[in-house]
Amino acid sequence: MDGVTIRPARPDESDAIAEIARASREHFLPYLPRLHSLEGDKRFYRTRVFAECAVWVAEAGGAPIGFCAFRTDWLEHLYLLPGHTGRSVGSALIENAKARQDRLQLWVFRANTGAIRFYARHGFAVIRETDGAGNEEKTPDVLMEWRRRA
Repeated sequence: MDGVTIRPARPDESDAIAEIARASREHFLPYLPRLHSLEGDKRFYRTRVFAECAVWVAEAGGAPIGFCAFRTDWLEHLYLLPGHTGRSVGSALIENAKARQDRLQLWVFRANTGAIRFYARHGFAVIRETDGAGNEEKTPDVLMEWRRRA
């Protein structure tokens, strides 16, 4: 993780954060339907994610390469740009979120087995699986949870 800094995101970075999420989803989750335009994604991050979550950025060379967004009890988003995985950046982001919460839950698509293994390595356990009927993508998913040990 040489040369990578983890820091709070600035509100003026919401568009860049939305672009990271989109690039990551398109690369790592190509089976998901594209439900929104890039402008819609930017509006969502600007008005919902940044309004409701603590957003932390992984930065390298002065540019964001990934981020994590969380709120009380929930990890909402964790995305890295393609080419920046496998360097402990995601681990640094998840550990940063865990340091600020006593419990985190998250949803991950069942087909995203790499992410499920990643979260399991960080202490998350599967607590429920669904057929995807309750999510926007209509894709089977998994609810995972981590709790701080007393």
